[in-house]
Amino acid sequence: MFTQSMVIGKFYPPHAGHAHLIAAAAAQSTKVAVLVLGTRFESITVTERATWLAAEFRDTNVQVIAMPNDCPEDYNSEEIWKAQNELMRLALKSQGIKTIDAVFSSEEYGAQLAGYFGAEHVLVDLTRATYPVSGTLCRDDLAAAWPYVIAPARQALATRIIIVGAESTGTTTLTKALMEHYRPRFPRIADVPEYGRDYTYEKFDALRAGRPNAELADMVWTAQDFSVIATRQNELENAAADTCPLVIADTDALATTLWERFYLGERSYGSYRAMDNLPRRDLYLITDHEGVEFEDDGWREGEHRRAEMTEWFKETLTEEGHSWILLTGDHDRRMKTATEIIDLLLSQRNGFTSPPWATRTVMEGASL
Repeated sequence: MFTQSMVIGKFYPPHAGHAHLIAAAAAQSTKVAVLVLGTRFESITVTERATWLAAEFRDTNVQVIAMPNDCPEDYNSEEIWKAQNELMRLALKSQGIKTIDAVFSSEEYGAQLAGYFGAEHVLVDLTRATYPVSGTLCRDDLAAAWPYVIAPARQALATRIIIVGAESTGTTTLTKALMEHYRPRFPRIADVPEYGRDYTYEKFDALRAGRPNAELADMVWTAQDFSVIATRQNELENAAADTCPLVIADTDALATTLWERFYLGERSYGSYRAMDNLPRRDLYLITDHEGVEFEDDGWREGEHRRAEMTEWFKETLTEEGHSWILLTGDHDRRMKTATEIIDLLLSQRNGFTSPPWATRTVMEGASL
């Protein structure tokens, strides 16, 4: 067992190969310091990467340290090596770590790095046989590499598009059409249905089990009902993000708060606790009621309040500081508006940038 080991890397983004390397160090050390180093020119901040790794190794002997590193790379320059190594030494020193017994890496340069710190080098899975993944693969094709990205990073990196709207305004139709549009690019895209509808079916079945002649209007809604719905809606959305870097959800917990307001009034707050755990989202698309004929499928009760509900969505999303677009016109027009902005979001959210010199770096960890 080593007393204090070190793992360094860009972790851009952190993936299963990185996790394997850190876990190997943790199993052979009393303490492990993981240095996350990245430049200001990269599209994911050092703090974000460190936060995800800390979550992945919560309650272990692993300490994650974020350190900005704008130093260029040059394997043939002793001066650059010294600049890099001193930056790492000071990052460790700032956390009270003055000596290192072992450097764990999956790179041949690890021996030279370990030598600088007077430590032993432990090489782990140099050929990437255990986890055939690299940071380069993740950046080049995030959808293909998604299963290898660590879970906390998947939740944060997923592009989340939330479709909301009043009853019978085309939210489900649009959600399904968008999913089919993006499925060739994201084969693992997962359905995020409106859980409130399934819950309504179950609640009505339970009512009729005791009262066979009961009508839909006889159902009595409670704050607890909406608490269950909102919590489950969050769970479904997060499960989809775990599967695919693109999430297109037919409603969400925020919308549930408005339906609770619709049925129980302003002073009911059953669903609001789920709002504390509302996942990060990129964009809301509101389906406008105007120009869409109301279709009563036997479960809808709000035709006369569609305009009011549409206004509630616009007001609430504005008050909460979310980005939203009102989709109007026919289905084709709505699809064109939606796909244009989603394509831009995907390019921005899943696009990775690096400084000009960073074709490869000594800060790679398991792999770049």
